[in-house]
Amino acid sequence: MAEEFSEEFEEDEIEEVGGKQELFEHFRFVLDKGQAITRVDKYLVNCMANTSRNRIQDAADSGNILVNGKPVKSNYKAKPLDVISIVLAYPPNEFEIIPQEIPINIVYEDDDILLINKQPNLVVHPGFGNFDGTLLNAVAWHLKDVPGFDANDSRIGLVHRIDKDTSGLILIAKTPEAKMLLGKQFFDKTTQRRYHALVWGNMKEDEGTIVGALARDPRDRMQFTVFPDGENPLAKHAVTHYKVIERMAYVTLVECRLETGRTHQIRVHMKHIGHTLFNDERYGGHIILKGNTTAMYKAFVKNCFYICPRQALHAKTLGFVHPRTGEFMHFESELPDDMQELIDKWRNYAKVLSEQ
Repeated sequence: MAEEFSEEFEEDEIEEVGGKQELFEHFRFVLDKGQAITRVDKYLVNCMANTSRNRIQDAADSGNILVNGKPVKSNYKAKPLDVISIVLAYPPNEFEIIPQEIPINIVYEDDDILLINKQPNLVVHPGFGNFDGTLLNAVAWHLKDVPGFDANDSRIGLVHRIDKDTSGLILIAKTPEAKMLLGKQFFDKTTQRRYHALVWGNMKEDEGTIVGALARDPRDRMQFTVFPDGENPLAKHAVTHYKVIERMAYVTLVECRLETGRTHQIRVHMKHIGHTLFNDERYGGHIILKGNTTAMYKAFVKNCFYICPRQALHAKTLGFVHPRTGEFMHFESELPDDMQELIDKWRNYAKVLSEQ
């Protein structure tokens, strides 16, 4: 199945229970080769931000946590390359994907794949607090007249994800075969992904590589943080390569190439080296981190926050092998208006400073 090739994947399943349909949320995780041995309930609590340990332990007691296809108790010691599945029940229709007419920018489409340049502020997948109005609701509408297409079929759909406030390229598989083959490419790290980010500060080096294992921050499970080697057994190996595109006074435009694809990877790695993404509220980039204290400068930055009211991060390029033809395909997307206007504003500001 396609999800076996994902390091972390979640889906919705509808099953017949007691004569009626009930919705279940199904998570699947594949532990890294370097994963330290740890209790399965502890591992899942770390990976699933909105799920309590008690709820996970209840799932284990009900036989709904499987490791390599076999039920385990909550104290099972998970090992490298274990495949962990957990099923949690929810009220009917809470996460059902229904077709909704939401504008999307389609970059490429054929019988096997759909590539979208996602606008900022669009949630990718239904979940807590976002039961509809998502990218997948829009995809369901776009493909509603395709014979045999089912938006709730876990064998098709998202191959990877980007954050709600991140814009850029995202790939959808229209067939089970396409999802399996594309999912394997992401798992094997053979895809090519580059992002453009505006970060706080003037980066000293023209290029570099950030290596830092990521796990949820124990002080705030909605955030991730970098852990030293061996400190947190749940931390996942992560590598980001970056290159400076342009320096503009107190910010820098960088290109980031992902070698791994962890949640919030660029955002956390950039903060780790002292260059938090501009206006990244979750990681503290929504306040003035560099520059002066004049009222004029504060007003300028405030206006920049208004222009681009999100983290300045865009998934600009995506390269992969087509699942049917075997052809390598490379796509590049334009920056959205908010981020382009933000960059132009900083560029002009930097020019004025240099002329003084």
